[in-house]
Amino acid sequence: MTHHPDGMPTPKRYWAIVTIGLGIVMAVLDGAIANIALPTIARDLHVSSAFSIWVVNGYQLAITISLLPLASLGDIVGYRRVYFCGLALFTVASLACALSHSLLMLALARVLQGFGAAGIMSVNTALIRFIYPARMLGRGIGINAVVVAISAAAGPTIASGILAVATWPWLFAVNVPIGIAACAIGIRALPETARGSHPFDVLGAILSAVTFGLLIVGIDAAGHGEAARLVAIEMTVAAACAYLLVRRELSRTSPLLPIDLLRIPIFTLSVCTSILSFAAQMLALVALPFRMQSEFGYSAVQTGLLITPWPLAIVVAAPIAGRLADRYPAGLLGGIGLVFFALGLLALAYLPQHPSFPDVAWRMTLCGLGFGFFQSPNNRAMLSAAPRERSGGASGMLGTARLLGQTVGAALVALLFSRFPGHATNVALFIAAGFALAAAAVSTLRLTSNAQQKPRRSSLTD
Repeated sequence: MTHHPDGMPTPKRYWAIVTIGLGIVMAVLDGAIANIALPTIARDLHVSSAFSIWVVNGYQLAITISLLPLASLGDIVGYRRVYFCGLALFTVASLACALSHSLLMLALARVLQGFGAAGIMSVNTALIRFIYPARMLGRGIGINAVVVAISAAAGPTIASGILAVATWPWLFAVNVPIGIAACAIGIRALPETARGSHPFDVLGAILSAVTFGLLIVGIDAAGHGEAARLVAIEMTVAAACAYLLVRRELSRTSPLLPIDLLRIPIFTLSVCTSILSFAAQMLALVALPFRMQSEFGYSAVQTGLLITPWPLAIVVAAPIAGRLADRYPAGLLGGIGLVFFALGLLALAYLPQHPSFPDVAWRMTLCGLGFGFFQSPNNRAMLSAAPRERSGGASGMLGTARLLGQTVGAALVALLFSRFPGHATNVALFIAAGFALAAAAVSTLRLTSNAQQKPRRSSLTD
């Protein structure tokens, strides 16, 4: 495979982005599909609902602990190799899920699937930087965001459709032909990238896995009212490992935890914007189904239809914002989008007592348009702020920021349900709007001259 210094020529570019898209579709769909199928899986495998949660948790935890290590490995061995191995592992693990006949076997297969998904998601945006020319980077990232939005929107519908005509193993079996097709295309289409000469930081990878794994578990446990002592232990160990990780990475020229990139103001501000925005999104998306069904009396199917305008609006906004991001600063576009996102959330908080479908739909659409207008420029800013040889670190941090924000948002909703049982969903929407406005403020900080400055060369040299 020829190395292309500034993007790939057509039609190779199209085949490469198809490979990226197929991988993302499988990884994102499987998160949504498993949630829908949990009751069915628990019943068929004769296990309690509490134990069946590991079908979801094993997948998410595997992604969380391996995103940054795999992104760092991509800097060393090439992003194409990490992506392709992740794609192959995900496909094989999907077959193992389909053949599982016990919860233990299914949970272990899901963990393998999670590692495969992390291989896909840790370097997918890094590969986009080598697939598209620099002048079209925003367009490529916009397409990426559209694929994610469509997959997230279609997940529940596809899961329900498959379960209507087949048993739950087919939810995972459908990945196998898609994965084989993606591997067949990707082995020829994905671009080769330059490889680093530094060794892989095994100790750093272990510290990173423990830090982010315990951080995510601790946040989730706090939100669900677990024993305070257990949460304190988890957070303390996570903090200790984080301290050791940062101390170790400060002395390295190509750190696994991208401290070198966090010294770049616009990169750090983009990471903070992402965490706040995804926390706001998750707060709303977890709380809204409860409000629609418990407070307004909509059925589960109606609730799904009412939420659908949100991802569909992202599908419209993301590619437009991606093209604009190639011409205008992310701080401006992100700030505008996040203000509209906050307005949409506030509008949802002030829904009338008996809302009609249009009442809900235009508010969902406003949220989706605002979020989509922020997402592509923000991702482009994070990726383009990093040197090309550190694209893997930027891509891994992008995914980690998203996961961290989503975990915080989901945990906050759980906490609100325990503290404000009668008003939790409405309080969640107000807090989500606050997060969105805070994200808009952080986004606009990128317009200052200080944020545009690069750090001294010594902090970026590999």
